Amino acid sequence: QVQLVESGGGLVQPGGSLRLSCTASGSILRISDMGWYRQVPGKQRELVARISRDGNTNYADSAKGHFTISGDNAKNAVYLQMDSLKPEDTAVYHCTANVWVKIGDNRQALSTYWGQGTQVTVSS
Repeated sequence: QVQLVESGGGLVQPGGSLRLSCTASGSILRISDMGWYRQVPGKQRELVARISRDGNTNYADSAKGHFTISGDNAKNAVYLQMDSLKPEDTAVYHCTANVWVKIGDNRQALSTYWGQGTQVTVSS
């Protein structure tokens, strides 16, 4: 019903920047919030940043002052500006969204969706 498509990952040198984008499409009534998580081998999946429809944000400690999340409600999109990248930022970054979807004639439900992930590699 809902698809999340990510872009913007790639290879960057330490100290460089990347901007990730994620756009949701499909049978969307309303998006409650969107965010970014990252996964690295040997570690648990980690919340990087999240933004609600009204613009409230929260960040992992490792991302504060380093990454900036923003959204565009009209485009059903979320972005992650990553600056001063370090090798430890290397991970697969996944976009997620909590979405109100239609499940019947006049009924709806809040469901969580995930993107396929985009690889970010920080290396010299």
